[in-house]
Amino acid sequence: MFKIGVIAGDGVGPEVVREALAVLGDAAQPEGFRYETIPFDLGGERYLKTGEILPDQIVTDLKQCDAILLGAVGHPGVAPGILEKGILLRLRFEFHQYVNLRPVRLYPGVETLIKGKGPKEIDMVVVRENNEDLYVGAGGFTRKGTAEEVAIQTSINTRAGVERCLRFAFDLARQRGSQCPFPGLSTEERGRGLVGQVTLVAKTNVLTFAHDLWMRAFTEVSRDYPEIKSDYQHVDACCMRMVVSPERFDVIATTNMFGDIITDLGAVLQGGMGLAASGNLNPTRSAPSMFEPVHGSAPDIAGKGIANPIAAILSVAMLLDHLQATSVAERIRRAAARVLAAGAPKTPDLGGRATTAEVGRAVREALE
Repeated sequence: MFKIGVIAGDGVGPEVVREALAVLGDAAQPEGFRYETIPFDLGGERYLKTGEILPDQIVTDLKQCDAILLGAVGHPGVAPGILEKGILLRLRFEFHQYVNLRPVRLYPGVETLIKGKGPKEIDMVVVRENNEDLYVGAGGFTRKGTAEEVAIQTSINTRAGVERCLRFAFDLARQRGSQCPFPGLSTEERGRGLVGQVTLVAKTNVLTFAHDLWMRAFTEVSRDYPEIKSDYQHVDACCMRMVVSPERFDVIATTNMFGDIITDLGAVLQGGMGLAASGNLNPTRSAPSMFEPVHGSAPDIAGKGIANPIAAILSVAMLLDHLQATSVAERIRRAAARVLAAGAPKTPDLGGRATTAEVGRAVREALE
């Protein structure tokens, strides 16, 4: 039996997690997938009441889980950065969740802001390095609060950290290509046996130390994957081309900071934050991986019952993939796709008037 830790968190987190777990329960039973959920009280309310962010004992307890489902972190009564660094970043680093995986897929029935593009053109995955770069927190202040203040924050990039991220990206492109070759390949490239593509997104013309490391590692790792096409984009050009021609991307590999930025752009391409799922992966499985919708706590709509639960539901599907319960994951994805294709019910972020609970119930009813 699998143990799934649940951190409902702040804002709309408990609302969307409730629906995601209900879908999991209905989807798992016919498949014989056995699990138990273990709730953990973490977030802004706990911090305001007790001053605790993430006690060591909870870290120990979470480590005994096979996976973690997170609703959201962020509270209007808590200064920015306290919960994010104290919960999200701490778990990502302590559990060696060194890959942040963000599928960017436009489902039929969902409108995108990009004119003339549809589901065939918007289907990519971003592999974001998740344990290094500016998020390490190396740096500090001198003369803080004065006119001569200096703030330094250093980007840390190691060969081992970069290479393991790149290999994950190439392995993923190989897996995707074995299921369906990347449509963006030319006839000549297909004739040469290419099945997928990995695009490195960096800024090698300016960040000539850290991103030189990324480029050299990318070039060397690519030699082990002769069936995968290697591509490179400066991050600014990538942002432009994701909008103009998203069909040119298959798997994107990038740094922690750049990945944080372009995946929000990707969420817009696929119809909005309410549809964007993610996983913080420990591919070695030495500690649990953590899955979460990317929309955050959305305090402006918290308690109104109108948050879109689809991102949390799709995050559960990613969690199941990680636990190798792929048949249950596919049932959930197909059910969510049916609801989206039907065009109703829809929460306000997609132009509808449905509630969180109504959409969750519709997905459960759409399960095969």
